[in-house]
Amino acid sequence: MSQSPSAFSILASALLFACSATDAKGDPAAPSGSKFASARSEQLKTFPSLLSPILAVPDDSRLAFHYDAIGVQIYTCRATASGCTWTFQAPEASLFDRRGHLVVKHYRGPTFESVDDHSQVIAKKLQEFTAHANAIPELLLQATTHAGKGSMENVSYIQRLNTVGGLAPSAGCDAAHVGATARVDYKASYFFSRPQADRK
Repeated sequence: MSQSPSAFSILASALLFACSATDAKGDPAAPSGSKFASARSEQLKTFPSLLSPILAVPDDSRLAFHYDAIGVQIYTCRATASGCTWTFQAPEASLFDRRGHLVVKHYRGPTFESVDDHSQVIAKKLQEFTAHANAIPELLLQATTHAGKGSMENVSYIQRLNTVGGLAPSAGCDAAHVGATARVDYKASYFFSRPQADRK
């Protein structure tokens, strides 16, 4: 059966789009566990669209780099005056570039540490916005402490966007389980900013 010209055009367009999903070397966009359209996200030169303006960084900032993360949010069952509840303890995540290379480790602090040069930035939460009822909030963080020389040394703000999962369990924390730990899977995209004047 022969194809009509219009069908051929549609097929050609689909193939062109598929080819553009890989980088110039033909590497896949990301490993199977870290997909989130990371091939597109890392090519951004400007800040992404936000679901809330409270997550915006100051006007004197510029986007430095951004990566997709896979990890867990860690909760501990604690006794309180009103009963028992899951209490957030720390994140534990790996941030990957668009070729699937591990580039940043994220852990308690919250701390972000470069795998290559071991520079670190510790940040504090400025704003949060619940974009999805079944996911942890999106965040705007401000750097408070830096350590080492390298990619993290002049980071000023960090945005946690595109969150998936990570909420505390809805059950399993009672008097019989005080001290128990829950590790809940989550995904997110992290956007790192520097001051406009810093062109490193």
